Amino acid sequence: MITRSTLSLTVDDVTASSDFFTTHFGYTQQAAADGFASLAHEDAVDVVLLRRGTEVLPEGVRDQHAAGLIVAFTVTDLAAEHDRLRAAGVEITMPLREEPWGERLFQVTDPNGVTVQPVERVKL
Repeated sequence: MITRSTLSLTVDDVTASSDFFTTHFGYTQQAAADGFASLAHEDAVDVVLLRRGTEVLPEGVRDQHAAGLIVAFTVTDLAAEHDRLRAAGVEITMPLREEPWGERLFQVTDPNGVTVQPVERVKL
């Protein structure tokens, strides 16, 4: 039986991504060591950050970066989330938009290039 989900991201600077997720998205750091951080969130998937090149990663992917991945968070008030992040100095890397499939979203990027996408469902 699955009791919790965790997303593992491979990044160059674990501390920078950890600080970004804890400061701007309400994560708490549960454990940390050189090249590793485990982050938890009451309402979202947990995140593990691993430094690129670490030996715990399979040899074939050890030097890959978390590229082409979007970490999406469903929120209840997208405009307020947008304003909150912008006021905190977070660069909005894709402006607010509405998709034809019924989502409103925008994107920010963490210091390691991980795309984070707050999203809100809208009625069609």
